[in-house]
Amino acid sequence: MQSKIDSSDQPARSFIETARRAQIIDQAVATIAELGFAQASLARIAKRAGISAGVISYYFAGKDDLIAEVAAHVFDAGEAWVRPKVMRCTSATEALRTFLIASVDYIATSPSNVLAMMNITHAGPKPDGAPRFDPNVTLGRSEGLSRVLEWGQKTGEFRAFAVPVMVTTVIQAINGVTPALARDPRLDLAAYATELADLFDRATRKDLP
Repeated sequence: MQSKIDSSDQPARSFIETARRAQIIDQAVATIAELGFAQASLARIAKRAGISAGVISYYFAGKDDLIAEVAAHVFDAGEAWVRPKVMRCTSATEALRTFLIASVDYIATSPSNVLAMMNITHAGPKPDGAPRFDPNVTLGRSEGLSRVLEWGQKTGEFRAFAVPVMVTTVIQAINGVTPALARDPRLDLAAYATELADLFDRATRKDLP
């Protein structure tokens, strides 16, 4: 009988722990987005979450561990937003345009996520020179974009260009949206996205005179 009780309780504990970690990450995102990296102490994050700092310490091995999880969360959420839309496209031209518009739309719908990530990035590396988060969390975005650009060159939709250079240029253009939004919260992101899509359409197309 005892083993049955233990077995049935374990999934519930796992669910609760998962939910608690997600709650802490969400509140860390909101705190970092609002106050900046340096001011987002575990105590302030805990207060926003309505828990004690000790609870955070139970789930995360300090602020560095929490920040790494925040970064992974932001990029995972972005990929989950963009990838399905791109995967539905039937041409590389459409896929590139969709990638750009969906990426800016993610910023519009999840401003706290991207503002928190901007503040983490601006904080620079840790005192020992190590990165604040695993750089591999960004690979999904760049690798997905690389495949779209290579697809377009293979089908003849795109002109010849160095794919790594274009990937860097596109991603830097997308990354520039967040500080622009921070400077002007009334920024028309839909128009911004369309302008970016038009710009890179012309930058990649093969059939321009």
